[in-house]
Order: sequence, then C-alpha cells, then structure tokens
Amino acid sequence: MRFIRLYSRVLGLLGPEARLGVVLAIANILLAVAAFAEPILFGRIIDSLISSQSKNEMPSLTTLGPLLAAWVGFGLFTIGAGVLIALHADRLAHKRRLGIVTGYFEHVLQLPLAYHGGTHSGRLMKVMLQGADALWGTWLTFFREQCVAMVSLVALLPIALVLNWRLGLLLVVLVIIFAILTSYVINRTITLQQKVEGFHTDLSARAADALGNVALIQSYARTEAEVSSMRSVVEKLLEKQLPVLAWWAVVTVATRAATTITVLSIFLLGVWLYTQNLTTIGEIVTFVNVSALFIGKLEQSASFANRLVTDAPRLEEFFEVLDSAPSVSDRPNAIEMPRPRGAVDFEHVSLSYDGKRAAVDDISLHADAGETIALVGATGAGKSTALAIMHRAFDPQKGVVKIDGVDIRDYKLVSLRRNIGVVFQEALLFDRSIEENLRVGKPDATDQEIEDALQRAQARDFIARLPEGLKSNVGERGRSLSGGERQRLAIARALLK
Repeated sequence: MRFIRLYSRVLGLLGPEARLGVVLAIANILLAVAAFAEPILFGRIIDSLISSQSKNEMPSLTTLGPLLAAWVGFGLFTIGAGVLIALHADRLAHKRRLGIVTGYFEHVLQLPLAYHGGTHSGRLMKVMLQGADALWGTWLTFFREQCVAMVSLVALLPIALVLNWRLGLLLVVLVIIFAILTSYVINRTITLQQKVEGFHTDLSARAADALGNVALIQSYARTEAEVSSMRSVVEKLLEKQLPVLAWWAVVTVATRAATTITVLSIFLLGVWLYTQNLTTIGEIVTFVNVSALFIGKLEQSASFANRLVTDAPRLEEFFEVLDSAPSVSDRPNAIEMPRPRGAVDFEHVSLSYDGKRAAVDDISLHADAGETIALVGATGAGKSTALAIMHRAFDPQKGVVKIDGVDIRDYKLVSLRRNIGVVFQEALLFDRSIEENLRVGKPDATDQEIEDALQRAQARDFIARLPEGLKSNVGERGRSLSGGERQRLAIARALLK
C-alpha cells in the first residue's frame, strides 16, 4: 500500500499538466486498441488467402480489400499516434520537472535555520536532483510507454481467451508466474534499496563536505584519510546494491525463460489443435502475434517495476523534504512593516532549540531608537540567538520582541527582514560579483548608495585594487577574498538596507 500511495502522489504532482496527462492516457488506450487490431486483421488475411488457395481461386479484392485497408490504416494510426504521444509526454515530463525543481528550491529556502543546521546541504542538493530525475523518468516512461503496456496487458488476456481459450490458458499461467515472481522480488528488494539510497546520501554529503574544505584537508595532510573514508562508503554501498541487482537479474532471466517456454508451448499446442481441426492457421498466426505483443508488454512492465523500486527511496526522501514545514510563518492578520524608528524591546524572552537546554532564558532589554548597545557574554550564552530571534530566524517559546512597541510577529516576515540588516559571524557571500553581493541588501540601490556603504564599511580601497573592481567575482563563499575583506563587504551589504 505504501508503494501505491507513493506513486499516486507522483501522479498527483502533475499539477497544471494533469489535463494533458488525462489526454495522453486516453490516447494510449486508443493506441493499445489499434495494436490489438493489427494481429487480428493479419490472421484473418492469412485465413482468407489459405481459403482461396484451397479452392484454387484468386484472392477476392472484395474480401481482402477492406481487411488490407483496415490493417494499413491501423498501422499508420499506430505510427502517428505513437509519435504524438512521445512528443507530448516528453514536453509534459520536462515542464513538470523544471517546475518541481523550482518549487523544491523555494520550499527549502523557506525552511528554518534549525532544519538546515541538522541537514547537510549536499543531501538537500542530492535529494533535489535525484528526486526530480525520478519524477521526470516516471512521468516520461509511464505516458510514453507504460500506460499503453498496462492497457494492453489488461485487454490482451481476455482477447486471447476469446480467440482460443486453450492457447489463452498458457498466457494466464505466464501472467501468474510473472505476478508472483515480481511481487516477491519487490518485497525482498525495496528495503534493501532504501539502505542503498541511504549510502548514496552519505556519499553525497561526504563529497560535498570534503570539496568544501579542500584547504583544511591539504593543510592537515588528510587527503588519503578522506579518500579512504569515501572508499569505505562506496564498498558498503556496493555490498547492499549487489543483492538488489541479483534479484532483478533473476526476474529478467526467469521472465525470459518463462516467455520462451510459453511461446514454444503455444506453437506446439497450436499445431496439435490444427491437426484436430480445432483451429485454423490464421488463428494460430493471430494468436502467436497477440502472444508476442503480450509478452513484449510483460517484459516492459518488469523493467518498469524495477525502475519503480529503484526510484521509490529517492522519491520518499524527496517528499520527506517537501513535507517539512517552516517553523516561522506569517500570522493571518500580519501587516506590512513601515520604515521603523528603531526602538527595540525584549520582554522576558526564552528559547530552547531541543526543549531541554535554554539557548536564551528570560531576557529583557530596551534599546532606544538610534542607541547602540552590545550584548556581552561567554561563548554559548545566547548572544547570536537573541539577534536571530529579532529577525525571526526563530520564534521564542516565551516572551515577546517589539520594534517601536509592536510585536514583530504582527508584521509580515518578508517586510520585517527587509528592515533589519544582519552581519553574520561568518561573512556569507554568493559566488557572484561584489556588486551583486552588495545588491542582496538592496536590489535597487543606486551607484551612489553603494559607494557610500562601501566608504562607511572601509571597503573601497581593496575593491579599487581589484582588476575588475565591483565586477570582480568573489568565488564560492567569497574564498578569493581575505576574511577581513569578506567582513567589510558583509557590513556594507547590511548598511544598504
């Protein structure tokens, strides 16, 4: 049931493309009907030719003409419909993939700092990319190939029984074997695949961690140790992955063996039935073609089932992140924050990250507009936490913070943060130009405003020495700059607010 609920949710994410998905499903049903008609018409053409030959007559166009025309018509329809379905399925899958990536990115940026503190950024990146790829692959494969395969499997079995129930029973036996084998392997491998995905996540996190700290690794001669640690994870991953691959190899081999035996049995039984005048050559030809079509769809379904099992843990991780809710949000009646005068009050504010140890405990303070104050205390006393509460990175469990006498939770979150400039202990910079990093503080800042902020932060001199000045790229996390230069840019950015 969990498996079914998971993929029901995958189809539910089609969103604005759901109507196109319904159209594609209907088109796939029509395509399946056309595919059924071809072998039946071909068998009747064979019977008509044999009947004419047995009477030493030329085949009648009156009899053959409509059959041939219908056969050609269904064939052309199959080609045209297949092309259109593939084209629109590709468009649907690619559009939704990009939409899902954008939505995931926006959602993750809104998650609280506590969530990001406990979740590696490498994992979040891996979950986004692999989850989006899994969704894209499921939608594309389902609408382009597997929908018609499923319709064919449901419809071809009764058609086969109507054509010749004796031969049809052989296909029933094949379906039973396939269903039992596939269900058994899915139950055996889905838990193993979850463990495999856990190692993939660990691998991504370790790689991102190491690549983000290359200077530290080289300085402490840790290259060999880090590579050894990575190799250990890879070996554990393979240890869990190989049994999954082995089980699906068994399914593939067993399915092919069963289909080969079934086709041979159909042919032998068909010959015997013909000798007993219980069937015609045309019926045998029709049934062999129907069986070949049925078996082809069955093998497609086995491959699709393998893909679904492989992607299931990735999708579960993806939905786990999407289901994480922001801990700080706007109140229903929140208002826009006007330009503040700047009076700040903390009234008996308390916050605990884990519900056990207080990060800040019963803090009360008042700062007049324009007044400069400093929070002083030992490491871990709650200085940074107090400021984080002020711009609502966290909401306190007790007490209230006011700006100009108004509870900050009465303001819309975005407007509150636009009015508060923060310089973090670690100067956080994007891998962009200096100017772009400064405009994070105020996107519409004039050149003069930027110049004034740089002068106040005493950052103008070192920028003037750079070949491209404000257009100079600072590198990932600002690594092309010194620590002091990064701090000055962070101060200038905050002043622009």
